[in-house]
Amino acid sequence: MSSLRDDVKGRIDAIEESYEFFLAFAAQGLTSDQGSKSGGQLRIFLGKSEAALDGLAGALRGFVAEASLEPATTWAEVLDVVERDASDTLSALRLVAAQSSVSSQLIDNLNANIHFRALLTDLFLVDELIGA
Repeated sequence: MSSLRDDVKGRIDAIEESYEFFLAFAAQGLTSDQGSKSGGQLRIFLGKSEAALDGLAGALRGFVAEASLEPATTWAEVLDVVERDASDTLSALRLVAAQSSVSSQLIDNLNANIHFRALLTDLFLVDELIGA
């Protein structure tokens, strides 16, 4: 596997893993992330997601170019969508992470964010298309 493919797949895996954690955190019904083990983990997963999202589109563009994936024009269109969804998701995620206290309800709202859900479905498709 190329290092660009490894980077992209690592980013996708981090985003998916974080989303799964966010679902579990939301189900706990906590009023705050302060003082709980899962609250500490929440901050780790928020950071992991932010790192994975920041530069995701560029990494994916680099991989698509390196691998000469076809049809190039269609990939370019899809990558534009991924870039918009990743940027919008990153904005929402950073807003949540900046809060001094994060409740399960707030994470549930992040999970339900249409941009986050759109990004996940984008990534499921892209992950399948780029293969292992």
